[in-house]
Amino acid sequence: MTDGKRRRGLVAVATVLGGVLTLGACGGGDDGDDGKNDGNGKSQSQVDEAAAKDASDAHIKITPKTGATSTGINSDTKVKVSGGKLTSVKMTAPATGSTVAGTISPDGTTWKPNGQLERSTQYKITASAKDSEGRKATEHSSFTTVSPSNSFIGNFTPENGAKVGVGMPVSINFDKPVSNKKAVESHIKVTSTSGQQVVGHWFSPNRLDLRPEEYWKANSTVTLKLNLDGVEASPGVKGVQEKTVTFKVGHSQVSTVDAKTKTMKVVRDGKPLKTIKISAGSPENTTYNGQMVISEKFKETRMNGATVGFKDDDGKGEYDIKDVPHAMRLSTSGTFIHGNYWGAKSIFGSSNTSHGCVGLSDTKGAGDPNTDGAWFYDNSQIGDVVVVKNSADRTIQPENGLNGWNMDWDKWVAGSATGA
Repeated sequence: MTDGKRRRGLVAVATVLGGVLTLGACGGGDDGDDGKNDGNGKSQSQVDEAAAKDASDAHIKITPKTGATSTGINSDTKVKVSGGKLTSVKMTAPATGSTVAGTISPDGTTWKPNGQLERSTQYKITASAKDSEGRKATEHSSFTTVSPSNSFIGNFTPENGAKVGVGMPVSINFDKPVSNKKAVESHIKVTSTSGQQVVGHWFSPNRLDLRPEEYWKANSTVTLKLNLDGVEASPGVKGVQEKTVTFKVGHSQVSTVDAKTKTMKVVRDGKPLKTIKISAGSPENTTYNGQMVISEKFKETRMNGATVGFKDDDGKGEYDIKDVPHAMRLSTSGTFIHGNYWGAKSIFGSSNTSHGCVGLSDTKGAGDPNTDGAWFYDNSQIGDVVVVKNSADRTIQPENGLNGWNMDWDKWVAGSATGA
């Protein structure tokens, strides 16, 4: 036994005996013997040395250490042993009395929880191990996980397992502002089986979108990896996510609305599928131009003008339709492509009458599958692209909805914090 190892053994013995042993040579002889014995003719130093020799060679390390705060809830917690094998690990949350399930590795040298921990929770761990001679060692730790006020998460779209159109970007909205954008973005990776390069762009301290230069290739698979656990977004605020999300890209469908001719041409996988008569925004309330991605679908929904700035003199909405059929969102600000049962059938293909949406002929109740509104709804998926052209309005802003395709690629790349 080396002198350092022997001293560590002596410290362990002192801990076990709760202070009965006095290891410091305060006033003793040159050899540290204070002259006392254990009643069997052995000096105190001899007793100490014998106990140290009998100490286990198994050394347990629990991470985090006792007293730690702001511990991550994913991969920060682990138990390791050297010089032996773990025999048991018990992790509990005293406040709730619950036990955290975990797994010891096949070689017996490590342990970790099976799942994510709770935030703002105190946990206790007791770990035991034995060395090759069967001598036992035990270690304890008590720590607290990070609080919501000191942690951040990213809410992302699309969801795991989703099937989407070729225009669907990965969009992440963080619940707290990110000042250290480079650190956060460098721990987020999006890849595709198509091999397309994917680059992120920060629209704000709370929003990061990621996409390739061109639309996703049809029938590809995209994977998002969030490795944010412990990553500092801003001083004192750390990530708590470790997640892998996979979604499928379906067929390629791009529908082009021509506000001048009042028609929409639906093209799927490069082949014309259907031409539909439409009614776009009136001259007073024109429809945005640009590439817009379908982000939500509602068989029926309420549309109240007051929620998007169209109010009358009494402050009420200029319109309030409680059962708009076959509605699909194109922007955050309220642009939809939807069925219209209240307008005369003659307006479709001949007159632009809406408050900025794109209207398709439909029936009240959304129950007739033979209408243009129903057909387009049934044949569209989240992530499909609707392009509007020849409107008197400006091009929609890239951050208004999932519409980053309206930004030049060089400018998009310039908005990456990692310099991709």
